Amino acid sequence: MSNNRTYAIVGCGMMGREHMRNLALVEGAELVGIADPDRGSRDQAAALAFEIGQSVEVFEDGQALLSKLNPNAVIVASPNFTHFDVAQMIMAHGPAILMEKPMCTSLEDAATLKEQVERHPSLFWVGLEYRYMPPVARFVERVQSGEAGRIRMLSIREHRFPFLEKVGDWNRFSRNTGGTLVEKCCHFFDLMRHILCDEPVRIFASGGQDVNHLDERYGGEVPDILDNAYVVVDFAGGCRAVLDLCMFAEGSEQQEEIYVVGEAGKLGVSIPAANVVWSPRDRSGPFIEPVTTPPEALAAGDHHGATYFQLRDFHAALLEGGRPKVDAQDGLRSVQMGAAAHQSIVTGQPVTLDFGDKNAPC
Repeated sequence: MSNNRTYAIVGCGMMGREHMRNLALVEGAELVGIADPDRGSRDQAAALAFEIGQSVEVFEDGQALLSKLNPNAVIVASPNFTHFDVAQMIMAHGPAILMEKPMCTSLEDAATLKEQVERHPSLFWVGLEYRYMPPVARFVERVQSGEAGRIRMLSIREHRFPFLEKVGDWNRFSRNTGGTLVEKCCHFFDLMRHILCDEPVRIFASGGQDVNHLDERYGGEVPDILDNAYVVVDFAGGCRAVLDLCMFAEGSEQQEEIYVVGEAGKLGVSIPAANVVWSPRDRSGPFIEPVTTPPEALAAGDHHGATYFQLRDFHAALLEGGRPKVDAQDGLRSVQMGAAAHQSIVTGQPVTLDFGDKNAPC
């Protein structure tokens, strides 16, 4: 059987073009079509395809693409608020789907889509790719091996730059993004569950919009997206986790820092330093393990090689008929956690989560 599979991309903005560059690195992945209603995005994507040797047809929308082409898989990289409707359109045609995060912008749409995916005959994968960064993947491997003992505390810090400009400035408003703690931080809530193999039971958050975008106006409206927050999450197994987000800290040496502290010591990883650091309680450390990422994967995107490794696994599952490693349940949970954190900020109260099934998410 051939190892080749055909792909299309709906949404050719920054993330869509990152997928284009990374697909070119995956053996057997053939990009045949791209679609975007924005002419500027289409033109940039077509120019990129020519530059990296991809022969693609260009369409104004996904329906036109799927009416002519029959790709094995479609990558959805369109704006967040379009994800639910785009998924309906693609599922009607039957190909596999890699849906960029967040899966949806509302709890209702995310829950409905998760139910629909259970009846979809093809692979459905959610692009929560931070777990695919090689340093993070190695860190998780060591945590789950039990090196630090039973984990009691987990900390994730992202101190970074403000939201980038998007076509039509759609990401300046929570109604389009799902809110910062869904749009951006679904990655980190997914990582919490993935690292701990556990489900959250309570979330308490404090946050605000204190610095970014306050002097911007769009149709007379001021953007309403949070630019900083603390989120504390209690997990069923007794671990506490915290997210520390700041989006006006572009001068930070490290953009992401993740730590666990267990009964035997502390494990941490930082990006872009790409070092996993073990600090045992007997003070014999720290012991530093550098983790390398292929330079071509680093050059193909802004996620420390994660997009390449995610696409490589997605392609393998497509070939082998395997199950997704990041499924619709993961996508739903990450939206539920982000929405609960926003609710806590609005009400000033903790939010209790009860997902019914207690199966570990690993």
